Amino acid sequence: MSEPTGWGALYVVATPIGNLEDMTFRAIRVLKEVALIAAEDTRHSRRLCRHFGIETPLTSCFEHNEARKGDYLLDLLLQGKDIALISDAGTPAISDPGSLLVQRCCAAGVTVHPIPGASACIAALSMAGLPTDRFCFEGFLPAKHQARCQMLERFVSEPRTTVFYEAPHRLLACLQDMATVFGDARQIVVVRELTKIHEERFAGTAAQALDHFSADRVRGEIVVLVAGAEEEAPQETVEETLKRLRRESDVPMKSLAKQVARQHGLSGSEVYAIAQRLKEHNLLDD
Repeated sequence: MSEPTGWGALYVVATPIGNLEDMTFRAIRVLKEVALIAAEDTRHSRRLCRHFGIETPLTSCFEHNEARKGDYLLDLLLQGKDIALISDAGTPAISDPGSLLVQRCCAAGVTVHPIPGASACIAALSMAGLPTDRFCFEGFLPAKHQARCQMLERFVSEPRTTVFYEAPHRLLACLQDMATVFGDARQIVVVRELTKIHEERFAGTAAQALDHFSADRVRGEIVVLVAGAEEEAPQETVEETLKRLRRESDVPMKSLAKQVARQHGLSGSEVYAIAQRLKEHNLLDD
């Protein structure tokens, strides 16, 4: 596993988010072969290692010690030792500790290898039933009401599916704020305990989700997905848009026609023909 530089490499290893059968063969091999495993919680990770017969030493690397622990880990890497980075569940550095260490390794020229596997964000997207061709991931919402509402306001007009993580004890407050900000028209999906025995998917409005999850104590890891906003149809006619943009810009007419075509869902040739007719009647400047 040695690198051409003589330095070690950092392996970013995904671990299961619930079901241990989601551990990959490659992840097990790498964790057995590296010199050290940097883990978010060594107590949690020891149970994982025992299950798969991994005897590699562990050291802690979590939110509150990652900055100073980075010096120690980077020094070991420069000495030629390979290190694996794991979090309690899922992919490290994705709303989990590890991004600072990865950044330092990249800046220092140390090779970083991803060992793909489970990710709550991708797992939730794959089964939510919302559009996935384009999406944005925002991690955890702020814990305080005002800050959370301010954050949610940014996504009122967002056309992509948006993915949030949420703690179970904050889910009801989060759904209440989503109901206020997004209203009754926006579809959301809440998934809970992904890959575990009590896995659950709920789809509906935020208000409906609030009613559903208010019935009993909320447990487990939560992912909340918000459907993209419906794109509003242009309020201007094609002719009005052409005239306005011609007043505001001196770009060539073909480029202008392509821009207007995208806004109105037409072909560039259709809009260009409309522009030519307007010019013939002196209704559009050259």
